[in-house]
Amino acid sequence: MQQNRLFEELSGKISALLAQSPAKDAEKNLRALLASFFAGLELITREEFDVQARLLARSREQIKALETRVAELEARVSKPDA
Repeated sequence: MQQNRLFEELSGKISALLAQSPAKDAEKNLRALLASFFAGLELITREEFDVQARLLARSREQIKALETRVAELEARVSKPDA
């Protein structure tokens, strides 16, 4: 959300500055340029980042559990029958 607020503030300041000048077309061009620049950065929201972080943590837990289970099964197979 902070990212959106930053963009809104930046856009508002640019709009206010350009509203006082005769450069109305420059505003459109600048907005397009900024939109293109930020799209090229492939930014994500904090919420998207947090979701991915939780998925990664869950995946790591599952991998650890599977590694433990594989180790137990390998130990069981390698034991000679008594």
